[in-house]
Amino acid sequence: MEHTAALGIMMVIIVSVALFAMIFGIVYLAKRERLAMIERGMDPRKYKPQRAPFHNLKWGLLLIGCGVGLFLAYLLDHSLFANFGVRDKYDDDTNNWIIYFALITIFGGLGLFMSYRIEKKEDDKSVD
Repeated sequence: MEHTAALGIMMVIIVSVALFAMIFGIVYLAKRERLAMIERGMDPRKYKPQRAPFHNLKWGLLLIGCGVGLFLAYLLDHSLFANFGVRDKYDDDTNNWIIYFALITIFGGLGLFMSYRIEKKEDDKSVD
């Protein structure tokens, strides 16, 4: 029990230090960027980040792809693997998470690839 308590205390300390370091790094880099802009004669107040026109499309296709991957993994896990007897070996569901992870990432990646293709097609139309 002592090891668990010590691990819990170490985890709190490590997470706190990491959170502080992350916030400090973000603020430091933002200030450094502003100073670099001032040194080059730019006005940092006029700086606005570029708008990403296909940002919602990218997130939408990513989430649709992940949803399709999750649904397909569920169907495979509960119908195909159960019918072939694969599930009998793994009654505690220890190895079924692999197919969920794999299909979510595959279909999420396909969604991002579709987003890239759509964005590229729109950019090619605007150039011509």
